[in-house]
Amino acid sequence: MPALESTPSTQLSFSRPAADTLRVTLAGAWVMTAGLPGVDAVQRAIESGPKPSRVALDTTQLGRWDSALLIFLGKLAEACAQRGVSVDRSGLPAGVRRLLELAAAVPERTGTRAESERLSLLARIGTATLNGIDEATNFLRFLGQTAIAFAALLRGRARFRMVDLLLYVQQAGADALPIITLISFLVGVIMAFVGAVQLEKFGAAIYVADLVGIAVVREMGAMMTGIVMAGRTGAAFAAQLGTMKVTQEVDALTTMGISPLEFLVLPRALALCLMMPLLCLYSDLIGILGGAAIATGMLGISLPVYFTELFHAVDLTDLAGGIFKASVYGVLIAIAGCLRGMQSGSSASAVGDAATSAVVTGIVLIISACGTLAVVFYVLGI
Repeated sequence: MPALESTPSTQLSFSRPAADTLRVTLAGAWVMTAGLPGVDAVQRAIESGPKPSRVALDTTQLGRWDSALLIFLGKLAEACAQRGVSVDRSGLPAGVRRLLELAAAVPERTGTRAESERLSLLARIGTATLNGIDEATNFLRFLGQTAIAFAALLRGRARFRMVDLLLYVQQAGADALPIITLISFLVGVIMAFVGAVQLEKFGAAIYVADLVGIAVVREMGAMMTGIVMAGRTGAAFAAQLGTMKVTQEVDALTTMGISPLEFLVLPRALALCLMMPLLCLYSDLIGILGGAAIATGMLGISLPVYFTELFHAVDLTDLAGGIFKASVYGVLIAIAGCLRGMQSGSSASAVGDAATSAVVTGIVLIISACGTLAVVFYVLGI
């Protein structure tokens, strides 16, 4: 049978030495720089006559070759497998056979191909739903395990170092004051400025104190503190625990009979839960001062008048509600950061992915909790 496809340096021909065999002859130089024939020629040869049961490869006339030959043979094997035809590799050079055996011995890593592009819309929706259910299950399981660790702490049986707890208290508390100060002051300034522009139209500029006080104490103080801590401390927790997984420190603790949840997660979560209410109070104060700066500098309202109006607008219920929200946000940030860190893979890129995922998860949980608590407080009349 004459060659079906060829180039100046490459030839591909077919013959049938037996009724059940299709011989594929490869001749010339099979290199990347040459224009190589396609596998569709082999497919046409298989379908042109009686279907063969095997394809025999003949490379007696083969010249130079590189990875182009391997790519062709891989595509040929896939095409034959789809048609139920076996491939006889005995006619290949020994080096080519060894490379093909090595490629077959190492399975392809899952996720390297865009498999989702081949799925239908319904299949993608179903896959996303199942992944969401798995994520929720893992979160609830980790939350339960953390609650058990806290119960062990209350019984005095939790195993962790007090010096670690004090270190995390400093990192999640005092070290976070500069960024909390900047963000809270700017939020107070922005809210007061926006409110002042509108309230001046009605001659009600004094109520900028009510606007800033209620918004900051009830919602914005706790929320902005939570978002800042999610990006700062939650990501740090995920990166620290992910690095410990890479260096197998977590496995070492398990081997020694020490619970990683108690030794690594508990002090971090406890430190953040203790510091979040205090940081929220500090954020409320700085946000109110930011509003006072606009009230005195732009509206000409004196500080005594500003704070008198503020104390009439804000009561202890508002303050307690904001502190409670900050405590809830602290728990969610700690759980999200530690969970992503413990789920991290064993590579440098996995640690970065864990830190990014911790920030995203923490912020999503904070926003969801904020909306839920707002509805609950409204129903309770708080």
